Amino acid sequence: MLSLRQLRYLDALATHRHFRRAAEAVSVSQPALSMQIRDLELELGLALVERRSGAVRLTADGEEVVRRARRILSDVRDLADYARHRGRPLSGPLRLGIIPSIAPYLLPRVLSVLQASHPDLQLTLRETLTDQLLAELSDGDLDVVIVALPVSQPDLVVMPLFQDRFLLAVHNRPDLDERLRVSVDDIRQQDLLLLEEGHCLRDQALNYCQAVVGGRRSAFGATSLATVMQMVAAGYGVTLLPEICADVEVRDDRVALLRFADPQPARMVGLVWRKSSPRRQDFETLRQTFAETLSDLGVAVPDLDAPGA
Repeated sequence: MLSLRQLRYLDALATHRHFRRAAEAVSVSQPALSMQIRDLELELGLALVERRSGAVRLTADGEEVVRRARRILSDVRDLADYARHRGRPLSGPLRLGIIPSIAPYLLPRVLSVLQASHPDLQLTLRETLTDQLLAELSDGDLDVVIVALPVSQPDLVVMPLFQDRFLLAVHNRPDLDERLRVSVDDIRQQDLLLLEEGHCLRDQALNYCQAVVGGRRSAFGATSLATVMQMVAAGYGVTLLPEICADVEVRDDRVALLRFADPQPARMVGLVWRKSSPRRQDFETLRQTFAETLSDLGVAVPDLDAPGA
């Protein structure tokens, strides 16, 4: 009879694409894992994997069964979470994902407060790009993620967390008046420096700066904001910098920050979790803790009780 153990083993095999590594991941012997996979294939009457020397390939049926198995395993984890956390917000394990353009600037400000107010919380952090975070969230590998909105997947719940305005980072010069407000027209004659493909911050910058997409745009794609800011400091171009990053990334007198004219460009950052998760109370408590800390820092936090919020 089909078992959760078999589904967990298949999930591990699909992740690692190798019997030995999959067996190590679930702490069983390779023969035991292989036997359970064969039993699962017999139970379903389907060939799920192609066994090849040194590697494993999923069949088309295998890919579909893995997709369904991960949803089942996610629901089982949600059921266990419901029992474990009922009546005790933010206690026990919580797997939080967050994008790189937020993690190093937000987490140091909030984690100490979170740990002090919820000492029984066992937080695991995962930092990667938005698409990967959302995939891991849907698969049940993460409980909640912090990403830039919008997120429109129907199986996910979105709660706005804070608004992060964009500043224009430019090479400093003696005649620069940092009190002046700038517009997208001020970017058109300069090279726009961006993160590499896949970073949502790159897409947000391009969405605002549509006027320069067909004009001057640096072919350079950085993997980190630190690299972009060093390029700005050296005079190779300008970039849009989220305000939450400014204190960390701008410590060089060669860089100046200019604020945009109203309406100022901004991104909304939010918490996202699965609709099927029973831990809404946890996530609302997490949001409240973040919001209180951010408000103390002068960050714009939306009022969820306000009409239209």
